[in-house]
This record gives sequence, structure tokens and C-alpha cells, in this order.
Amino acid sequence: MRGVYHGELESITGGLAQMARLAASAISRATTALLDADLRLAESVIAADDRLDRKQRDLEERAIAVLARQQPVATELRTAVTALRISAELERSGDLALNVAKLARHRFPDHAVPNELHATVREMGNVAQCLMAKAADVIVTRTLETALELQGDDDAMDDLHRALFRQLMDDRWQHSVEDAVDVALAGRFYERFADHAVAVAERVVYLVTGSYPDSISAP
Repeated sequence: MRGVYHGELESITGGLAQMARLAASAISRATTALLDADLRLAESVIAADDRLDRKQRDLEERAIAVLARQQPVATELRTAVTALRISAELERSGDLALNVAKLARHRFPDHAVPNELHATVREMGNVAQCLMAKAADVIVTRTLETALELQGDDDAMDDLHRALFRQLMDDRWQHSVEDAVDVALAGRFYERFADHAVAVAERVVYLVTGSYPDSISAP
């Protein structure tokens, strides 16, 4: 029975990593749809969000079942509780990728992002995808050093977010108010997506150490 129990916990962990990889793929594809005004790709990202939602509900039900049936303690209890929290973070990440895709669909056949901002937004998409892919690895490996690195990695997204707003506020901005609003929204979606990736890593740190990153330092 203990073997079955631990097998279920490992299966839940694998499911969380799969969710993170799905979210990473979604933000990457949504970025391409946004910058290329690719309606078909945007629609595929929107449709795929149901898969992430179903996965989250399944993992949540399984984690709750573990709590109810096994009455875990210590690390096992943290594993089940952390799984619930991580699945919620990843579901919200998927929603942010969905929002980027919806923005692309809303402005089609026009581009939501002016050409001169493409490089910045593309890099935001790359950073978001890399952060979440790294979070997926952390879920599986529980490597403390890598988990703690994600906080520093997120600085790149913060820098890009600030750079984007500087361009929006520049007196030389020649585009419409609607364009400015759409770019500001997109920037916020990417910034929040990165925050969720970091939050996933922080919850893994808690799982491994029993403490959140602000009370420990990297090895």
C-alpha cells in the first residue's frame, strides 16, 4: 500500500511537470500568434487551454484523495498540499497565455503590437517560456539551487516590462490609444506569467526545505 501511495504522489508530480510544459508551449505559441497576427494559431492556443484546465482539475482531485485516504504527514503532507497550490499557479499561467492569444484574435487581421515593439515582446515571450520550462524541470528534480535561480531569472522579465512601458510613455509614440492599451495588457500578461513560474519554484523550495526562499539562501 505504501508503494501504491508513493507511486500516486510521483504520478501527481509528473502531471504537474506536464502542466508546466503545456503552459510553456502555450505562451510560446501565443506570442507567435500575437506578433504574426496568426488567427489559426491563436485559436489553437485558445482551444488547448481546456486541456490544461482538465489536467488541473484531475490533479487537484487526486491530491485531495491522497489527503483524505492516506492522512499523510511531514514531507508527504507537504507534497500533496504543494501539488494543490502548484496546479493552481499553472492553471493561472495557462489563462495568461490564453489572454495573449485572445488579444491576437481580437485585433485580427491587424497586429496588436507595432513593429518597433516586436523585438521586446518576442523576448518577453522567450523569457516567459524559458522560465516555465525551467519550473517544469524543478518540479521533477526538486533541485534547490535551480529553484532559487528562477528568482534571479525573473529579473530579465522585469527589465523588459519596464522597457516596454518606457516606449509606451515616450513622447514619440505615434500609435493609437487602443494600440497602447493592448501592448500594456500584453506586457502585464507576460509579467504575471513569469511571476507564476517563480511562484512554482518557490513552492518547490518549500516542499524540499519546509521554508520559503526569503528565509534561506542558495547553496
